[in-house]
Formats: sequence, structure tokens, C-alpha cells
Amino acid sequence: MASGTQGAAPAATDGQVLEFSLGAETYCVSIDYVTEIVDAGEVTTVPNSPPHVRGVMDLRGRTTSIVDPKVVFGIDGDGAERRIIVFDPAIVDDGGAAGWLVDEVYQVVRVDGSDVDDSPSRDTDAIRGVVKRDDGFVIWVDPKAVHSG
Repeated sequence: MASGTQGAAPAATDGQVLEFSLGAETYCVSIDYVTEIVDAGEVTTVPNSPPHVRGVMDLRGRTTSIVDPKVVFGIDGDGAERRIIVFDPAIVDDGGAAGWLVDEVYQVVRVDGSDVDDSPSRDTDAIRGVVKRDDGFVIWVDPKAVHSG
């Protein structure tokens, strides 16, 4: 078929992603940013931290900031909050360790650029696009955009 490169290189949206849930919806991030997935544990609250920062945890001897992506993306609803996706410190401005508290982690899947549509939400760089699936949609988010700036 035709290679519809409407201002963005298709290779930028090809690759493997990790799918996870936040509330009732499924989201994904590029697996390139993920270093590990751990069970949610005891989070220590840090006074005067931004609303999206739940607190910190000790993960493998490193103080790791735990972020609530539901606050970041304005998602309503409670969830199981069972897992933490730990990201490569290189994506965080200060090089600190960061993880997202998510309800559940599902699987790693390959995404073809032709299955990714632009996000209807153009007000944020954190949404890379919407992945079309036979059973619905998966919102592709960019943790690097969330943790920089």
C-alpha cells in the first residue's frame, strides 16, 4: 500500500509496546523505555510533591519516584493499582528513577505504524497516538514527554 508519511516518519510509531490498564482503558508505552515491572509495594509520601507524584519507593537500592499516570492524564476512576512500570532513568530530566503505578500490565505486542492514528487530543505531546485493534483502541502514551520539561 501507499506509505502515508503525513509529516511523521512511520518508523517513529513502529515497534514493540507494553500494554497496561488505567481504570477501564488500555494504554501502552514503547518497550524501549521500560527497565522492569514490579509489584506495587509500600510508597512513602513526600510532602509538598506535585499532585501526580504518589511518593517514593526503594527499588533495588535506588530511590524511585512513583507517578500516578491517572492524575497526569486526567483519568477518572479507581483501579487495582497492582503493578509499577519502571522507566529508564535516561528519559527523566534529572536522571532520577521513575515508575508509573498502573492497575494491571498485560503484554508486549508489536505495533505497525499503519495501525496508529493521530491522537484527537492535540494539547499534549504525551499522547503519541491511538492504536487500532480488532477489539477497540489502545492509547499510546510517551513517558519521556511526561518526565521532561
